[in-house]
Amino acid sequence: MVAAVVAAVALSLVVAETAFAAPPGGTAAATAERPRTNVVLILVDDMGFSDIGATGGEIATPSLDRLAAEGQLWTQFYNNAKCTITRAAILTGRYPRLPEPHLHADMPTVAETLAEAGYRTIHSGKWHLGGRAPYLGSEPPYRPSDRGFARYYGLLDGCCNYFDPSRPDPKFKGGRVRNLLHDDTPVTEFADDYFTTDAFTDYACDEIAAAARDGEPFFLHLCYTAPHYPLHARPETIAKYRGQYVAGWGQLRAERFARQHSLGLVDERWTLPAAADDVPDWDGLDPSLRDYYDHLMATYAAMVQEMDAGVGRVLQTLDETGKAESTLVVFLSDNGGCSERPGGIDPMRTPGVKEHYTAVDVGWAYAQNTPYRRYKQWTHEGGIKTPMIARWPGRIEPGSRRAEVGHIIDLHPTFAAVAGVTPLAERAGVAAAPVDGVTLVDAFGDDGPVVRTEPLFWSWQGAKAVRDGDWKAVAARRSEGDREGWALYDLASDPTEVHDRSRDEPERLRAMIEQWVRWNETRVRIAPSE
Repeated sequence: MVAAVVAAVALSLVVAETAFAAPPGGTAAATAERPRTNVVLILVDDMGFSDIGATGGEIATPSLDRLAAEGQLWTQFYNNAKCTITRAAILTGRYPRLPEPHLHADMPTVAETLAEAGYRTIHSGKWHLGGRAPYLGSEPPYRPSDRGFARYYGLLDGCCNYFDPSRPDPKFKGGRVRNLLHDDTPVTEFADDYFTTDAFTDYACDEIAAAARDGEPFFLHLCYTAPHYPLHARPETIAKYRGQYVAGWGQLRAERFARQHSLGLVDERWTLPAAADDVPDWDGLDPSLRDYYDHLMATYAAMVQEMDAGVGRVLQTLDETGKAESTLVVFLSDNGGCSERPGGIDPMRTPGVKEHYTAVDVGWAYAQNTPYRRYKQWTHEGGIKTPMIARWPGRIEPGSRRAEVGHIIDLHPTFAAVAGVTPLAERAGVAAAPVDGVTLVDAFGDDGPVVRTEPLFWSWQGAKAVRDGDWKAVAARRSEGDREGWALYDLASDPTEVHDRSRDEPERLRAMIEQWVRWNETRVRIAPSE
């Protein structure tokens, strides 16, 4: 289907698409004729910092390696440690507000901003921001179509069976079927060869081709569920990795750290943190269990490779439709590698097959986030650090790297600036709360700094953090360090959070905790009623 559409588009495109758009920071009314810049934002689910080749991984990711070679790798880019609050912050440019759900009337989304600017807005994949009971009915709807996306295919909530989304999710007592929609119409039947990663890619490529055919600038938000559990991948891809992980997570972490050294991503300042207490000793495991863990990680690696192949098809579609040169492509993960193991580790459940529901467990998550500490749901660097790759031909130097600090709240104002507009000042007659993020356009274009006047903050179920310059105060989900779990790190000299400086700098820590408390008080929503 995609090939036919792309072929038709290639024949019909004889004149480059042009439209009226303002320079970055302007408004839609202040215009000058120039080609419109399309935006493709690719978000993957539960992928660790070191899982791709560009950041030291051994998994085959040629498409992402190509994207990094043709674009810019940001090595200090942050998410929010958890699926839902990351997705909300990306769309709104704001820290998540309480209570949930996080998309409120005074928080326009980037899709609403770009739709107002004349963009075709497309969402493919995981939404996870409402749209199922109890959000439908008396409360405002929260489907993608309600928040600026004109076209949509994918899951409203969580992550489903990759081969057959109609199967109940055993993670929930009694099971629960995830909701999958196509333009608000439920999808309930799936072909024998259905696979969500491919389905999301198919839809994204078809929509790129359709936008090119119709001469529309487009914003595509492609949200893969891979490599989030359940671990599902094709047998032939899993077989490629089977046996590669029999040396265990400690060895994998050491090998990835060594490759990061050779890539220049880390240097002699960096210390590889020891495993946390919840990471089992590999050598102490029964050989049959070690083989099972190898099978789990091999399946995870296969999921990453298959996701990478989808990214490759998106890049190919941009090439074939003539849109690659006029498109900003951004890639990142919604949180660090995941240590969750719903249902526990059970060798009777075969990884990869649609009949079984499996996850990698804490040991592999520890390796996936090399060289950082902790995992998804923690606000240590392993939970909130993501590789971010941006490709923007003519504006970004191919193969460049940035060590500037960026955050997902910066994406909405950045994409608005790329489109030549500013984030909406109101939505549905309700004045918009100010965005918390800043634009990254100058940092993309001419190696300029990211101008940020406020610290960065995080909060998720007892995990807390604030980063002010190179200093970071972080509180673990469980007691760790002094002052009710708070620790202090100088990330300039200690980027992997090994040396707690709270005893050396008690006043600095106290001031940063106070900053976090003041910020946290502002998150309770006092905006007008929905």
